[in-house]
Amino acid sequence: MKRLSITLCLTLAVLLETGGASWGADYREGVTTYQRGDYTTALREWKLLAAEGNAEAQNNLGVMYRSGLGIPKDDQTALKWFRLAAEQGDAPAQANLGYMYANGMGIPQDWVYAYMWSKISASSGFMGAVNNIDIFAKQMTPSQLEKTQKLARECVRKKYKGC
Repeated sequence: MKRLSITLCLTLAVLLETGGASWGADYREGVTTYQRGDYTTALREWKLLAAEGNAEAQNNLGVMYRSGLGIPKDDQTALKWFRLAAEQGDAPAQANLGYMYANGMGIPQDWVYAYMWSKISASSGFMGAVNNIDIFAKQMTPSQLEKTQKLARECVRKKYKGC
């Protein structure tokens, strides 16, 4: 699990370093203040964008709530933000949702859903989920692995809604 935590921390670092031109000034302001350790300002900037449906901001809020950065740690709220972003196809959020399932954070531990969300994330090209797939697979039976394939196909078909 330590390797998994390191992977997710690196994921956040990469996510925060890649502020693309398509992101608004408020998002970049949140990234800048987050990197300075001003979590209160980052939280304020990202909450506004997340409420408007910005998946990257939703994912970052999930990270902040899961880690208790600038706010009390709250796995239920983290799960909510990760799910909203994951349902929009945000690969880092899908990987984070898998992590929440794997660790039973805000939801009962479930290796099938942990693997499913990580597999979807990795298939979208998010390399941060690739190592997690191998880790999660070692915890599962062959029938569980087969079940995840079916669930992942269904989830993609439903465009990530209600998975």
